[in-house]
Amino acid sequence: MRSLRCIAVDLGGTQIRAARYTVDGVLEARVGMPTGAQESLASVCQRLKSVIRQVWPPEIPVAGIGIGLPGILDYKRGVVLRASNLSGWVDVPLRDNLLDAFHVPVFMGNDAHLAALAEHRFGAGRGVSNMVYLAIGDGIGGGMILNDTLFTGGHGRGAELGHMTLDVHGPRCHCGRRGCLEALASGTAIARRAQERLERGEDSLLRTLVDGELAQITAQEVGIAVQQGDSLAQAIFAEAGGYIATALVNLMYLLNPELFVLGGGVFRAGDAFLAQIQEAVALLAPDNYREQTRIVPAALWEDVGLWGALALVMMELDL
Repeated sequence: MRSLRCIAVDLGGTQIRAARYTVDGVLEARVGMPTGAQESLASVCQRLKSVIRQVWPPEIPVAGIGIGLPGILDYKRGVVLRASNLSGWVDVPLRDNLLDAFHVPVFMGNDAHLAALAEHRFGAGRGVSNMVYLAIGDGIGGGMILNDTLFTGGHGRGAELGHMTLDVHGPRCHCGRRGCLEALASGTAIARRAQERLERGEDSLLRTLVDGELAQITAQEVGIAVQQGDSLAQAIFAEAGGYIATALVNLMYLLNPELFVLGGGVFRAGDAFLAQIQEAVALLAPDNYREQTRIVPAALWEDVGLWGALALVMMELDL
């Protein structure tokens, strides 16, 4: 068993990355190449197979291949029903395609679900039986570990935490509904709120940070402005943090997890946003829930997709 290897793949809209690990979780090789997401399905699949072959071990058996990607999957059939940021990826039988090419077990998972699995097995959630992972970037994704098991729902579409409705009269989400958490508190939402308030004439050093080009504002600039004491940026972080906190408290009542792990690009701007969320939760949550539930930053960042794909193989094969 110790001589087996696992192949982990992170298929994103910008990069395809693959890595080879031992069953003890030791990284042996890693490669990446541009996805070419706007090219044909066949071209992307060819690149996918190429990165896998580049990390394939010589003369050593492979236990399985794990692959994470953004989108909606049919886990039972191994079909990608729709993949975000991948042109033409509709009803793609990806598992069978890779089985035919590599002749080892292939397991697929939604990237946010696998990030939760990665943090549970290798990161901030080690030793915890019930945890919720929330990734706050351009959008908001998430995953849940319940009783040490990855929760995906009856059809693999569970734990879409970014699409909990918090304000039925709120801004329109790309999913078509109004007031989703993603539309209120994602990096995109934070940038939009900053632009809206500056367009109304409010004062902020954000104008200077982007040389007056308001369309260039991102959550990262808002975070930088927060660190410099900018009151408008602080108010925007507090507003978004309040929405995140409301969602977390709702999840406390529903699931009673021991731990929330917060990751995603918005936290790259520093600890201010996490502090806003923790402060808001302290105000909203009753003592018996708040005292038993920790809220911590993610431990895995750049490689969380690869760790998640590895954790999926190890979970499915009971390694």
